[in-house]
Amino acid sequence: MRYLLAAGYRVTPVRPLDCDEVLGVPCVATLAEIDEPIDLVDVFRRPEFCPGVAREAVAVGARALWLQLGLVSSEARRIATEAGLEYVEDECTAIVHRREVT
Repeated sequence: MRYLLAAGYRVTPVRPLDCDEVLGVPCVATLAEIDEPIDLVDVFRRPEFCPGVAREAVAVGARALWLQLGLVSSEARRIATEAGLEYVEDECTAIVHRREVT
């Protein structure tokens, strides 16, 4: 998140547990609490939680679902791609962004 903020992206942390802020940015408990269009849902949760996040991303009309490095979920992939979301798994947003901008 620190990298994305430094690169100029607006990031809203979604924390299922009680959390007020991350790196000074206020948290929300669910994607549904975000009151603006969501381009990318960047997932840092264990694989067993990814299908639920995928369903939530579809429900809020997110454009893409990204599972971070080490995360793979065939069910999340199916949910996201069947709904037309762009889908990436087992990749780090910071590493890919650095590679793309240089």
